[in-house]
Amino acid sequence: MQPKASVRGLPLYKPGKSLEEVKRELGLEDVIKLASNENPFGCSPRVWKALEEIKGEFQYYPEGAAPELREKLAEHLEVDPRRLIFGNGSDEIVQMLARTYLEPGGESVMADFTFPRYDTVTRIEGGVPVVVPLREGVHDLEGMLAAITEKTRLVWICNPNNPTGTIVSQDALSDFLDRIPPHVLVVLDEAYYEYVTDSTYPDSISLLDYNPQIIILRTFSKIYGLAAFRVGYGIAHPDVIAELERVREPFNVNRLAQKAAAAAVEDEAFVLYCRNQNRMGIKQMTEKFDEWGLSYFPAHGNFILVDTGHPADEVFQHLLHRGVIVRSGVHLGFPEHIRVTVGKKEQNERFLEELHAFLQKRGK
Repeated sequence: MQPKASVRGLPLYKPGKSLEEVKRELGLEDVIKLASNENPFGCSPRVWKALEEIKGEFQYYPEGAAPELREKLAEHLEVDPRRLIFGNGSDEIVQMLARTYLEPGGESVMADFTFPRYDTVTRIEGGVPVVVPLREGVHDLEGMLAAITEKTRLVWICNPNNPTGTIVSQDALSDFLDRIPPHVLVVLDEAYYEYVTDSTYPDSISLLDYNPQIIILRTFSKIYGLAAFRVGYGIAHPDVIAELERVREPFNVNRLAQKAAAAAVEDEAFVLYCRNQNRMGIKQMTEKFDEWGLSYFPAHGNFILVDTGHPADEVFQHLLHRGVIVRSGVHLGFPEHIRVTVGKKEQNERFLEELHAFLQKRGK
């Protein structure tokens, strides 16, 4: 039996190594993971209390429409509940978009170095990825606009971009959206939205009022610390949501995830704390990078892509064998960069110590 042609040869997604995997393979006990942009501070304590309330309900299917979460999130975002759709992580909504809007031969415009699932879901549907190079790590909106044809159906903008951490500004995005033809849907992937403190960052929900051809993707996996639960959401015009609902799996967001997310969204103090700690962590790291003469992209999420000046896999292996897991830039399109998640202060210190040891050994 052969899979359909569009699936043959697709590369497998390569996640960061897990704590369990490294401990098992290398026989280490003391390991820190700074590879997958997870929240080192965990989740709001309100989540645990909320989960206790449903410990007798595990035998029941969840409500597909996620009504409690929908109501609380709509109030938090100040949007019409009909503008929301939920997914098993925002990854699933990425898949829904491709399934809904791409036919064989349809085109999907994206940056060359960005979240790889945009490319994968496009290919699975028999679509054609149209790749536009980043400019200094930032989406080239003019280049993306020029790449749009009558076959284009989706344009993907990861903001902040993963893996570079850079952002597209409000003015640039507004101008771009004003020139998008009516047959194209623009996907604004804002997985790291809550971490951004830059005043030029777009207020995308306000843009949605004037641009019904956009969908905003966000997640509870990052600053809310609920990556294990897999729950993300999209915000769009009700007509777009109605079409996506046709392809959504009936019970795609489980009962535990819905309850956890509904509790997490109410704890704004926890989000603010994590945002502030993240900014201090970025400062802690970048001050050392500056001292050592290392270049890096401006960090607007909870990770930094830094140029080590050495083969990324060598740096990765050095750190790995010392119990510090980061991401090698080789599979991200940056062969001498590593992507490091911003951790707690002591985790950042340990990472910096081990990286400095490598650089001293190699003469940087």
